[in-house]
Amino acid sequence: MSEIRIPQGLNTVLDDAWSAARGIPGFLSEAEARFLGMAAACAPEDGAVVEIGSFKGKSTVMLAKVAAHYGGSPVVAIDPHNFNNAELGDYRTAPGATSFDAFLANLGGAGVSDRVEVHRAYSSDIAAEWNRPIRFLWIDGDHSYAGAKADFDGFARHLVPGGIVAFHDALHEFAGPIRVFVEEVLRSDRFGASGFVHSIAWAQFRPEDGGRFRARRERLAGTAQRLIPYLKDERPLRGLSKIAYKLQRARVQRSPLSPDAWVRLLESAD
Repeated sequence: MSEIRIPQGLNTVLDDAWSAARGIPGFLSEAEARFLGMAAACAPEDGAVVEIGSFKGKSTVMLAKVAAHYGGSPVVAIDPHNFNNAELGDYRTAPGATSFDAFLANLGGAGVSDRVEVHRAYSSDIAAEWNRPIRFLWIDGDHSYAGAKADFDGFARHLVPGGIVAFHDALHEFAGPIRVFVEEVLRSDRFGASGFVHSIAWAQFRPEDGGRFRARRERLAGTAQRLIPYLKDERPLRGLSKIAYKLQRARVQRSPLSPDAWVRLLESAD
C-alpha cells in the first residue's frame, strides 16, 4: 500500500474551500469540513470520492474545491433531495419539497458545478450498478441503522487499499452511523487507523495489514460501543437516558486533527 502524503499547500487549500462552503446551510462544522477536505486530498490518487447525502451542498463544495485544486476526479454526489430523513428536523417541509435547486445553485455559486457528478437518486439504486474503485467514501445519508448499513455494504466493498471511509453524525443521537462504525469497521481487521473528529467517525481501509491496528481499534470500540444501547430502538432520547448518553459520549475522544498528526496516526499502530 502506498504511503499517505500531504499535498503541497493543503492548509491554504482547506482555508479557501471552507470559505466557499461555510455559508451554505447544513450540519457540518468547520473542523469536520476541514477533515473531509484533508481526507480527500491525502487519500490514494486512484478512485472516486463518493458522497452519500448532499442536502444543499456544504460538504459537496468543500470536497469539490479540494478536488479542483489538486486535479482529482469529480466528486460523486448521491442524494434524492427529497427531505424525507427524520434527522433533518426543522428542515422538513411540505411533501414534494426538495433541496435540489438550492444544491445546484450552491455548486454554481462556488464555481464547482463541473467538479461534481450529480446523482439525484437513492444510494441503493446507484450501488446496484456501481463498479468503480473508491478512494474516499463519505456516508451522510439515511441515519437509521438499516440506511447506514445499506450505504456501507453497497459502497465500502469498492474501497481501494489505503482509502478512507467516514460517517457523519456518529456521535449524535442516531443509531445507524455509530452501530455500523463499531460493528463493521472497528471489529474488522480489514481496517487500520480509526477515530472521531467531532461527530465524524473515520477509518482507513487496510485489508492486508489491518490486524496491526487491532488493539487501537478495540480501545476505541470499548468507549464507542457504550453509546449503542441508548440508540438501538431508534427512538428520541429524553430525560435520564439522554443525560446518560451524553455522559458516555463525553468519554469518546473526538478532537480535530492537523494533517501532520493525521498522517502519523495512519502510519503508526501504537
